[in-house]
Amino acid sequence: MKNLKILGIVLISVLVGLSLGYRVGNTEKLASLPKPEVTEGERGTLGIDKNINEETIDKYLNRKDSVYRDMRMLKDPGNYEAIGGDSYLSGYVEGFEVVPYPLLTEVKGLPEEVGNSYTGKTLYTQKEDGTYEANYKESLAYLEYYFPKDKNIFLMCGGGGYAGMTKNLLVSLGWDENKIYNVGGYWYYNGKHNVSIKEKDNYAFWKVTYHDIDFDSLTEVEK
Repeated sequence: MKNLKILGIVLISVLVGLSLGYRVGNTEKLASLPKPEVTEGERGTLGIDKNINEETIDKYLNRKDSVYRDMRMLKDPGNYEAIGGDSYLSGYVEGFEVVPYPLLTEVKGLPEEVGNSYTGKTLYTQKEDGTYEANYKESLAYLEYYFPKDKNIFLMCGGGGYAGMTKNLLVSLGWDENKIYNVGGYWYYNGKHNVSIKEKDNYAFWKVTYHDIDFDSLTEVEK
């Protein structure tokens, strides 16, 4: 009986050691992210990353040191069908939560064919010099909550534009640009972690973790 107890203790020790070894190895693996590097060509003008994008994002999902944000609205007023996209959020990559960029600040620089996006209330206003001014006392706290500075931030949208605009906003407000990745557009994603929202003629928006903003509950900044 005594020998069995000793054997049990040894087995438990081995299992604990293997578990710790796996965690340490896994932590080392997670630590090796390539630095953000903008790709070339037209996609580069949107700020899409060369190394981590629609083709490779599956390798970087489910990291505890990272957050995943899709910057689209459920239904964007812009006519994205005119450029081969989808104004509806027809699907997303598993693990991404939706924080709509048009609610963060005004949408500027869209292709002429798309027309105007959302023009309602926003957390920030972009000034003529390119900096951003808070419209609410809670604006910065909101960004810090959904885009934590101590995490890597993976941004995606439909074609890559909103993701790039979001990175510009965050970096302008003090975020580390080397921790933020514009991984491109869902419209071009063909990986294994697709979550389809469009079902025949309907959209199952109940599947989406969508962070809307109740502006009426916020405190406006006097200007």
